[in-house]
Amino acid sequence: MGLKNQTGAAAGGKGEDHGWSKGARHGQMLFFSYFKDLVGREVTVELKNDLAIRGTLHSVDQYLNIKLENTRVVDQEKYPHMLSVRNCFIRGSVVRYVQLPPDGVDIELLHDATRREARGG
Repeated sequence: MGLKNQTGAAAGGKGEDHGWSKGARHGQMLFFSYFKDLVGREVTVELKNDLAIRGTLHSVDQYLNIKLENTRVVDQEKYPHMLSVRNCFIRGSVVRYVQLPPDGVDIELLHDATRREARGG
């Protein structure tokens, strides 16, 4: 899964939760902690099948499964069958990116955490 702010800056993890190294699992916890702080904020979740859903982050768990409320599909013409969906649960392994509001991103904090992760501590 990746993390992307509105300016396009991105940080990412590994797609599936099986076969993760110890360091990758630690990085997964970094994202989990970060997303928990964003509960109640509006985010856009882009799935691996190119569907993008915008909504209010209701909850996230340690597997990076995401629950959204007040959802709407970004490309309504391409996905008209999704227009009536207002709440959804998204399995973490199908997420490509999570776009955050510009004021919800502390780039320096993410860079510091990424550097610590790369050093193994």
